[in-house]
Amino acid sequence: MIYLRSLLFQLAFWLWSIAWAVGMLLVLPLPRGVNTWCLTTWAKGLIVGLRVLAGVKVEVRGQEHRPTGPALVAAKHQSMFDVFSQFALLPDACFVMKKELLMVPLFGWHGLKAQMIVVDRDGHSTALKKLVRDAVDRMKESRQIVIFPEGTRGKVGEPGDYKPGIAALYREMNMPVTPLALNCGSHWNKGFLIQPGTIVFEYLPAIPAGLKRGEFMRELQTRIDTATKALEDAGL
Repeated sequence: MIYLRSLLFQLAFWLWSIAWAVGMLLVLPLPRGVNTWCLTTWAKGLIVGLRVLAGVKVEVRGQEHRPTGPALVAAKHQSMFDVFSQFALLPDACFVMKKELLMVPLFGWHGLKAQMIVVDRDGHSTALKKLVRDAVDRMKESRQIVIFPEGTRGKVGEPGDYKPGIAALYREMNMPVTPLALNCGSHWNKGFLIQPGTIVFEYLPAIPAGLKRGEFMRELQTRIDTATKALEDAGL
């Protein structure tokens, strides 16, 4: 049964996504708010599809910590769904994405229209300066900047290798950071199968501004990895 349900969801996922990606070409000339509505509707459709076709419910914890205004969100990264989901869960998510994704047909165009923050991971200090500059610009529109400190998807059960990008944003923007723990990888990882159960997104209390770099990075990783492991161990 799990193979059949996974097949049905994967088919629905690609058909739904391609239809929206092509249809959204029509709104490229329109204001960004239309693009945001499209991405939100697309993501909400995926959540419904997961529940109906694959038997995966989505639960949000820490509602009192989920930002609704300008914010920095640092999230665990295990699955594509880590990204897709935030379009449905945050009012106006802005992701930090690697420049290689701009080469993906349609996706890259819509990412530019959504004014995502594009970084060159080989750019070192120049890339960090651009990251901060673009983040400051996006904050003028009260967006929630979502960054995956690990930079790439990690394996379930393994601690993350946290990169310096989030530390640069934390220091230069002098604002709190909301950690986000999740267990997406236990249900929807890189493979074909979708494991039934409950995907949990847990927004944790914000780390206040003003900590020294080392202290901040230790606190961030401890909070995210500890909460993520608890979700994984719960076997939801």
